[in-house]
Amino acid sequence: MGKWLVLWELDESKIPVDPKERGSGWQMLMALVNRDLEEGTAKDWGAFVGEHRGYVIHEGTELEIAVALQQYVPFVRFRVHPVETVGQVGQLVEALLQ
Repeated sequence: MGKWLVLWELDESKIPVDPKERGSGWQMLMALVNRDLEEGTAKDWGAFVGEHRGYVIHEGTELEIAVALQQYVPFVRFRVHPVETVGQVGQLVEALLQ
């Protein structure tokens, strides 16, 4: 199982102009996010202040992460980066020193 840094960005062409409609959209998005956090798929989630972008830390296989992200399409775009843990980087260092 891997760890993934997922950078997300809302598709601004799909954001309503009306504040109440926009609030309803955010409410639906946050319901999905909270479910991912409760189920443990997502370990951390945050939005960048004043932007329609943010990050998620996921843990799982490539397929699990791909499936989890599909629930947000077409309203959110993603950039997904595999992340090495401290232990994995330590193993790399040890391999370099041999």
